[in-house]
Amino acid sequence: MINSVFEFLRNDLNEKLPRDFADGAMKELFVYANTSKDDSLSFDADSVSMMLIRMEEEATTRQPDPYTRVSAMGLHQRVAPEIRMNLWVLLVARFPNDYARALKHISDVISYFQKHRVFNNENSPGLSDEISKLVMELVTPTFSEANEIWGLLRAAYQPSVLYKIKMITFEDEDGTVLTPISEIIQTTTQKLNQ
Repeated sequence: MINSVFEFLRNDLNEKLPRDFADGAMKELFVYANTSKDDSLSFDADSVSMMLIRMEEEATTRQPDPYTRVSAMGLHQRVAPEIRMNLWVLLVARFPNDYARALKHISDVISYFQKHRVFNNENSPGLSDEISKLVMELVTPTFSEANEIWGLLRAAYQPSVLYKIKMITFEDEDGTVLTPISEIIQTTTQKLNQ
């Protein structure tokens, strides 16, 4: 599911914020960050690279009874609790010979997500059916947090922006049908009458 989120965002950004072909390049503007055989990270030149830097569980929206759900047929089912995740994506603009273009592309990303904060199946037909909604939230790390991020990446700072994508839900598709509570009540009532 996480790959579907990234694929959707990459395709959407490439479609809505296409590359300016002033340099004659025909490749996509938005790409994934690369790792080499020695696990060192690299960002493609003349591109905006996307990378997942953190995943966190969203625990504040847990259901009151996370082990049961009502199926579409009205049956109560026992399920593993759903997991709601937030993804933190870093978009890095690397234009070695044109710093102003890097800043322009980061500005374009911020402007686009400011106008399109919520993606769902109604306003975004390219979004996978398994994802009901994505909410883009701009995150502004402090100087020390930014220093930690770039230190962990072992890369020189580039113009970049960090977004928190809320909320990807992993659900148990195979639930087991629960015994209706009315049977337990009838059994208890019968024992009391004896």
